[in-house]
Amino acid sequence: MPKLPILSGAEIIRMLERLGFEQVRQRGSHVVLRRGDVGCVVPLHKAVKTGTLAGLLRQAGVTIDELLAAH
Repeated sequence: MPKLPILSGAEIIRMLERLGFEQVRQRGSHVVLRRGDVGCVVPLHKAVKTGTLAGLLRQAGVTIDELLAAH
């Protein structure tokens, strides 16, 4: 399993959209994405911390390898 990179919120959203997620709504600096009945919340920060990214991927049901392949 590769090490988690430090990515911006916008980069994470683009990668998840390539994996089939769609933006449902945004409130402030948080964007809610959904694919079927699975959803996740992405903070629109310049650099999302690795722990936050790990939790976000767990919430979305996406592996690190899948995310990096969509880069």
